[in-house]
Amino acid sequence: MIKIVKMISVQQMRALPVGMTKAIPAKKTGKIYIYNDYLFINEPNEGIHIYNNANPSAPVNIGFLQIPGNVDLAVRDNILYADNFIDLLAFDLSNMSNIKQVKRVTDVFNQFYLPGAQKYLYTYKDTLVKKQTYKGVINDLAYTSNSSSGQGGSMARFTLMNDYLYTVGINNLSLFDVKTASNPTFLKAITLGWGVETIFPYENKLFIGTNSGMHIFSATDPANPVKLSTYSHIFACDPVVVQGKYAYVTLRTGNTCRQATNQLEVVDIEDPTKPKQIAVYPMQNPHGLSTSGNNLFLCEGNYGIKSLNITDKTKIGDNMLQHLNNIKSFDVIAGPKSLIVTGEDGVYQFNYNNAANLKQLSIIKGQR
Repeated sequence: MIKIVKMISVQQMRALPVGMTKAIPAKKTGKIYIYNDYLFINEPNEGIHIYNNANPSAPVNIGFLQIPGNVDLAVRDNILYADNFIDLLAFDLSNMSNIKQVKRVTDVFNQFYLPGAQKYLYTYKDTLVKKQTYKGVINDLAYTSNSSSGQGGSMARFTLMNDYLYTVGINNLSLFDVKTASNPTFLKAITLGWGVETIFPYENKLFIGTNSGMHIFSATDPANPVKLSTYSHIFACDPVVVQGKYAYVTLRTGNTCRQATNQLEVVDIEDPTKPKQIAVYPMQNPHGLSTSGNNLFLCEGNYGIKSLNITDKTKIGDNMLQHLNNIKSFDVIAGPKSLIVTGEDGVYQFNYNNAANLKQLSIIKGQR
């Protein structure tokens, strides 16, 4: 069910203030992204809190990038891309104390339009963690495969690969040329069908999660992705991550995922034209996930976060290493310095050198 807060005109939307302000605490924490020594925390529909995270035990809040209608972000070559309702904005991060907007690409995210009235937009109440209110403004970023790019969580709607920014809406895949990072150029949108939720890049392929399955696209020609196959499952909310020749898919019940189940599926994608399920494990309410070496970190929503050994794909359910059940978790990044977990209470960071003994380093609390 769509929960409309108010309706504004496109002209009013583009007149709203955008840009850097002083550091403030987040009222709600949404998507997370790391780039170099910086941690970016989205506050749904408000903008992006920026932290110096050189020391994960003591992250420093350095500023707030105000962007109305913002939910997603990605960074390449010191250029941050962010949605601003129906537009894509690009910001230059070369001077973190003086971030500048360098481009606006208009009318590329059309899920906000009021049907039959293209000059007006919906705005939404987006609680992100507690419940999903609109499929077009939820979920998180995927890992990037380019060292000049940053790293985000698993519940992807923006991702970067091979000089292109790929974004997914509720029914399409959009492509932007970012060869010149400061000049993103919209190329085209590919219709995928309804229920699209996540996107994850891996080895010149795009793995697109929907509420009924996972599409696999070849991006060998990055400007012209070609669909290779679809792995179908029962109706459920669906993020996916990939490591080696396996995809890990979480399915969960939720407000927009009725008549579903709660489980982790392991899919053999060695032949991407013929994905096949090799194992299924019951879970409590799985959300985002992240892999690192032989370990999988899985967010269980209100039920905590789990670390599992995935060396033997057929015995993952028997190889849980740790379950922290006192943390409400939505998404996770296994980063180079820390395991970053976002949830209803804020953003946690852990030392995960020993996946069976996660040690909390810090927490950035949301000011609810």
